[in-house]
Amino acid sequence: MVDSINIQVEQSPDSRLSQVDFNNLKFGQILSDHMLVASYDKGSWQSVRILPYGNLPLSPATSALHYGQAIFEGIKAYKFEDDRVSIFRPDKNYERFNKSAVRLEMPEVPEEIFIDGLAKLIDLDRNWVPSTPGASLYIRPFMFGTEAALGVHPSASYQFIIITSPVGAYYNKPLRVKVEIEYTRAAEGGVGFSKNAGNYALSLYPTRIAQQEGYDQLIWTDAKEHKYVEEAGTANLVFKVGDTLITPSAETILHGVTRRSIIELARHWGYKAEERKVTVQELLEGIENGTVTEAFAAGTAATLTPISVIGFDGKDYTLPDPDNREFSNRVLAYLSDLRYGRIEDPFGWNYVIG
Repeated sequence: MVDSINIQVEQSPDSRLSQVDFNNLKFGQILSDHMLVASYDKGSWQSVRILPYGNLPLSPATSALHYGQAIFEGIKAYKFEDDRVSIFRPDKNYERFNKSAVRLEMPEVPEEIFIDGLAKLIDLDRNWVPSTPGASLYIRPFMFGTEAALGVHPSASYQFIIITSPVGAYYNKPLRVKVEIEYTRAAEGGVGFSKNAGNYALSLYPTRIAQQEGYDQLIWTDAKEHKYVEEAGTANLVFKVGDTLITPSAETILHGVTRRSIIELARHWGYKAEERKVTVQELLEGIENGTVTEAFAAGTAATLTPISVIGFDGKDYTLPDPDNREFSNRVLAYLSDLRYGRIEDPFGWNYVIG
């Protein structure tokens, strides 16, 4: 599969690998030697190349800079103990990427470019996949409009690029989160379900306010009533209520691959699992009466990060000690063993490239 398409490869003459301290990886700060670049123009994908990582030549009139046609994904690759490399569920990221592309009136990326190109890039930079416990290679596919012209219309040309970065944990402690009821992340009929750059840009100011108040992240609520829980700024949300796993679900929410995997695992293990609307009131009352025993953020970057405190209207609601949480600790250990190849993969989630 790695060699199933014609990809021109220009290897970097000077690898930066020896400069990397794999015991001190800051998320997204170190970029690997190579990147994949594919160009779309005049209605077709024209070239797929792997090049040394470097800057891009862009016109000041590049359409994405003015009109926001920019989407991306987050994927991770893991090093097995036998030195094989595996990418976790890239097919689901591929599906979501093209769903985002359609919504933002961008061309869909063919599977042989996204999946096969990704595999070949990771194969070339396999030594960048950390062997350090808990570390992985973060993969960022993205696409943006490149037409050098002003005017509100879909770009006539695009670049699809994949860059990678060896990373440690995104969060290194349980999260304190604040329920946001003033600002809005996404509204019905909008682009909340897509992974586009604008969704993240508009979250930055409210997040900074929350951080100044002593919180790590926000819990976004619906735009209409601020009544329903949606997602955190960097991840989906999952709660254990009694004997049931519940995750908010709506078209204003990004349908995460990690979230999906956790719900599928829960059902496989015999837990009840629901994807439905969750009110803020239900969540906070459940914490107070003891029925909400676990809450965590789930995402590619965050993996599974416990939530320790939820703030709302000037009051903090404290959840049980993360060390004693039965389900989240079990699923985190299982996903870790699965992704690093320490156990069998009964679901076919690991895309092993050798």
